[in-house]
Amino acid sequence: MISKRLITAGITLTVLFSACKTQDLKMSTAKEETAAEKKVVVYQVFTRLFGNKNQTNKPWGTIEENGVGKFNDFTDKALHEIKDLGVTYIWYTGVPHHALVRDYTAYGISNDDPEVVKGRAGSPYAVKDYYNVNPDLAVDPAKRLEEFEALIKRTHNAGLKVIIDIVPNHIARKYEGKSNPVGVKDFGADDDVSVEYKRDNNFYYIPREHFEIPDGDIPLNGEKNPLVDGKFDENPAKWTGNGSRKVKPDQNDWYETVKVNYGVRPDGSKDFPELPAGFDQKSYKEHFAFWQEKDVPDSWKKFRDIALYWTAKGVDGFRYDMAEMVPYEFWSYMNSSIKMKNPNAFLLAEVYNPNEYRNYIRLGKMDYLYDKVETYDKLKDIIQGKSSPDELNDIQKRMTDIEHHMLHFLDNHDEQRLASPEFAGSPERGKPLMVVSATLSTSPTMIYFGQEVGEAGNEDAGFGKRSRTSIFDYIGVPNHQRWMNEGKFDGGQLSESEKQLRDFYKRLLNFTINSSALMGSFEEIQSANRQNTNYDALLYSYVRWSEKQKLIVIANFSSEKESEFELKIPSSVISKWNLKDGSYVLVDKLYSVSKTYLNVKNGEGLARVKIKPSESFIYEVN
Repeated sequence: MISKRLITAGITLTVLFSACKTQDLKMSTAKEETAAEKKVVVYQVFTRLFGNKNQTNKPWGTIEENGVGKFNDFTDKALHEIKDLGVTYIWYTGVPHHALVRDYTAYGISNDDPEVVKGRAGSPYAVKDYYNVNPDLAVDPAKRLEEFEALIKRTHNAGLKVIIDIVPNHIARKYEGKSNPVGVKDFGADDDVSVEYKRDNNFYYIPREHFEIPDGDIPLNGEKNPLVDGKFDENPAKWTGNGSRKVKPDQNDWYETVKVNYGVRPDGSKDFPELPAGFDQKSYKEHFAFWQEKDVPDSWKKFRDIALYWTAKGVDGFRYDMAEMVPYEFWSYMNSSIKMKNPNAFLLAEVYNPNEYRNYIRLGKMDYLYDKVETYDKLKDIIQGKSSPDELNDIQKRMTDIEHHMLHFLDNHDEQRLASPEFAGSPERGKPLMVVSATLSTSPTMIYFGQEVGEAGNEDAGFGKRSRTSIFDYIGVPNHQRWMNEGKFDGGQLSESEKQLRDFYKRLLNFTINSSALMGSFEEIQSANRQNTNYDALLYSYVRWSEKQKLIVIANFSSEKESEFELKIPSSVISKWNLKDGSYVLVDKLYSVSKTYLNVKNGEGLARVKIKPSESFIYEVN
């Protein structure tokens, strides 16, 4: 999202609970409608950066100076290599046409005011036209939509599925639908701007007040631009995307966007039909049936139509930005409509409030939510010495009924790069985190392009500062560029350590998407092993199993200490595995080098383990 890490928790919570307060429900733990048979792996690419070969990396550089990637850079070879990494879905980030500072007036596109654009290339979450794509990404901007449609086809031909962003909570301050289908009106076209709120208005207004540009950094780092004049024509002013009701937003507000109205009154009450009791246990078909003939706010229909437009073009799923700032009743309406067209659609939501997880999964009909606040944050704390690995057990217990829906990741466009000094400090220290993230639950795993070759986000792109790969400016991604090797996509310029890292990711991800045990049961064995004085503080272990496969996972989060110990497999696990007394061979499935034995005696198991710093084993019981 839009510099959301800079926004105080207080602002976010105020917006969330004043505008979208949802009821606390006692949720059913009944099995969900469908269950995936294999692990899903999502490869997020920042589309604008993926194919960029330019290494100039000038802060605030133009396209001419710093270059930009195109849809066409995703060649058959590139897509084959991504799939071969162990990927099943590609999330093409930043595809819908968003506000940016570049002259495309020759193509009928108006210029955007740099004073309400973040960076030069613009935020992908300030969408300007939902029925077309970013002209920066096309070789021929006049044919940009056709070029993206060709990419969808290439992606499918490579055996991969396509995800793009939809951002229902907010849109660009200057939204202009130049490509609307027949009968589709722009957001706000029929709004009554004389009042703050009306149910079928698309925006919230500050009547009789002009919008004022926030104080802060000088746009474009002080570069001359005819539109930089201290003014932006918005009368009356609208609420800002993060819910700010100020005529002049703060510089940390999402000032380049306006908040969309979903029929939530300014006092937080709901001006639309609510779901009846028990709908947490209903199917998407029953949710869809409920909304038929219901009178719903205009913004609901607009975003449903946008989603169905892209679904019809072959997009297989959506990642919803800041979904918790939109009421879950809308998501029930939206997602059930999508599922009626494509029952297998992949619907992923950015939600950060654990108290609302079950509402958005079961009432909002989301397939997956970010497991950021729980697992991601805990793994980050562990590698930074702020937490014990033991605390992962409590998270797993809390998530038991929804663990399949909590997507795991260690890197994305919002977060500090895994390999950066601000996170793990090196790609190698990130390895045990990745093993745990990818094998702890049945949920999908997501990686961010460049993560697999140790990208650390060291560049100062301008608006976007180091430790995160910029989403606001034109920039190169050095480690990824070495793998890209001038468009050969063969890793020809990678260092030996980068090649080894990518090989690690390839082994791990391909194992996960083919392992039946990782779609089966979980039990922690950490507690049983804590009693062992040789079991070091930064070790973590658990077991995963199915009818066909039994796994023991051990990770050493220490980057300095080698450990040697007797790993205990408690009787509860041995009993569930139906193992008789005797000796069983354990072989590591990552590299097939480490081998040890599980000796079962009197219904309990012991295995001698020697593990190096930052090493992990996924032992299969034979």
